[in-house]
Amino acid sequence: MNSTSFLLYAGAYDGKRDPNIRLLQFDAASGELQPLDLDIEAPNSLFVTTHPNGRFLYATGNRPEPCVKAFRIAPDTGALTFLNSSPSHGKIPCYLSVDRSGRFILVANYTGGTVAVLPIEDNGNLGEATEVIQHAGKSQNPDRQEGPHPHSIILSPDNRFALAADLGADRIVVYRFDDTTGRLSLNDPPWAEANPGAGPRHMVFHPTGAFLYVINELDNTMTTFAWETSHGVLQKLQTVSTLPDGFSGETYCADVRIAASGKFLYASNRGHDSIAVFAIDRISGALSTVAIEPTCGKCPRSIIIDPTGVWLLVANEKSDAIAVFHIDPSTGRLSPAGEAATLPAPTCLQFLAVAG
Repeated sequence: MNSTSFLLYAGAYDGKRDPNIRLLQFDAASGELQPLDLDIEAPNSLFVTTHPNGRFLYATGNRPEPCVKAFRIAPDTGALTFLNSSPSHGKIPCYLSVDRSGRFILVANYTGGTVAVLPIEDNGNLGEATEVIQHAGKSQNPDRQEGPHPHSIILSPDNRFALAADLGADRIVVYRFDDTTGRLSLNDPPWAEANPGAGPRHMVFHPTGAFLYVINELDNTMTTFAWETSHGVLQKLQTVSTLPDGFSGETYCADVRIAASGKFLYASNRGHDSIAVFAIDRISGALSTVAIEPTCGKCPRSIIIDPTGVWLLVANEKSDAIAVFHIDPSTGRLSPAGEAATLPAPTCLQFLAVAG
């Protein structure tokens, strides 16, 4: 490793012979991505995230029961050692967030319709849940919105609120979060409504903390909310399409990322197999479409920007590959960079910095 090298963990769908967390090395000087022979067997680890201290990794799991798994990260190689697991308290855990104190991990359980908080011990192990909340509600899509389906949960920049995007109920649910006890309580107001049938999936705050951007899976749109920090109130400002005019094929949004500069937003389309690039107005937070770029693969399930802010990586799940794109710093547009790294059905990408 050198000062431009970073480790990348990739969660993946379960396979008969393939490990389910893969480890890769990324060279930020060249954009080269190479798989490393340090995989670990972690069945059905569709989502992974790391602790703020860089010493631990956490993954969702469904065997032998829906759970969150904890791993220790080797500081020299990035190899993973299993620590323990704790029940997620809901079926199909699909998203994890470690709070900014590093003492708790929050999990969204898609099929179970619940969100939960698990304590993190000093050694990285997970304890029993400090909070489990059952969501309620449904919306207009009879196949996907027959009941609540939390698809992500994130913390506000000041760590005082937890926001859960519920695809089934068409809501962004806002909780007050106590980072000393790990308890959640519904905010007042308790949620912001998405457009009917939108299906909110993933979210990201603007670096200034003034805006929240929500990608909507079912109607292929991006919604901008103003975020009022002191009371945790969301105000809907704008909704824009992630697709080109005239497209009518089957496609579903997946992931959203924002440049550290706060100038550009990126959204993935599965089916159209593209990345929508938006410019962000620095005053109003409004989005304007810059380009809709092909992903050089099928089903872009996850996207991530590297720690240097120069590259965007795309997990093309149905192409069994991770593609790398260079980001134009002045326009935000993407250009392919070399060959994709091959690995089975990547679903989630998470960087870990490596000291030179």
